[in-house]
Amino acid sequence: MTVIKTVGVVGSGTMGTGIAIVAARAGFRVKVLDTKQETLDRSRQQTLAFLEKSVQRKKLEPAQLEQIMQNWSGTIDAADMADCDIIIEAVFEDLAVKHQLFQRLHAVCPPHTIFASNTSTISITEIAGGCGRDDRFVGMHFCLPAQLMKLVEMSAGMNTSEETFSTAWEFSKAMGQKPVRTQDTPGFILNYFLIPYHNDAIRLVEQGVAEAADIDLAIKTALGYPMGPMELLDLVGLDTQRLLCEAMYGLTNEPRAACPPLVKRMIAAGRLGKKSGKGFLNYTNTKMFGA
Repeated sequence: MTVIKTVGVVGSGTMGTGIAIVAARAGFRVKVLDTKQETLDRSRQQTLAFLEKSVQRKKLEPAQLEQIMQNWSGTIDAADMADCDIIIEAVFEDLAVKHQLFQRLHAVCPPHTIFASNTSTISITEIAGGCGRDDRFVGMHFCLPAQLMKLVEMSAGMNTSEETFSTAWEFSKAMGQKPVRTQDTPGFILNYFLIPYHNDAIRLVEQGVAEAADIDLAIKTALGYPMGPMELLDLVGLDTQRLLCEAMYGLTNEPRAACPPLVKRMIAAGRLGKKSGKGFLNYTNTKMFGA
């Protein structure tokens, strides 16, 4: 069984940065791969800000912060991922892009390296089929904000070996997460509910039924959710929501999964959510959740 010491994370956006924090905080050495140095620099700054806030809240000792940051490194060269024992991909939902990425990693990583995808809608079997090691491929879907949420949906592809799945499952627990096994089906558990739910909320705004802030207030007050659908959509990003809808609708033809026209107009207007400062709600800063 693979002994995991070094964890690779591909993609340093909101999800990738959160996953890297989870792994580094648990004591693993972490390498983050992205295509732009400036994106990696921002991810490191966000990580440091989040950990500093954790120290202020007495949830982390200063010495732990220093150790976590020493465990964190970034690179724009895929060849630098060659010493990773597991690599978790957190790039956008595009099967061709994921295939290209994993084929590149397969060429530089040793046979024992496990590949994992954080996809929430695309088939694990389909992604694994283009990576060159489909027996050592597994789905690990973290939830936003990953640095705070414990759930990881674990999915095996048709050719995933039991050893690979068991290793990834134990690794998830070693990070302090709570893994749940799901079948390799569109949306798994969480997004099977969340994508249509979010689209329903967007359509309420489209139809003028209520303002975004009032929809959030209603849901949080009546259902006890810590975050309303519009806040969560802004955290996910409207551009990501569009890709999620296109992937899930393309697989299921479920009408409620179809992307509402308002999302496309908001993307065209640059209203992507918290990362752009404006989505369904306005934001005075773009700090990481919890920082």
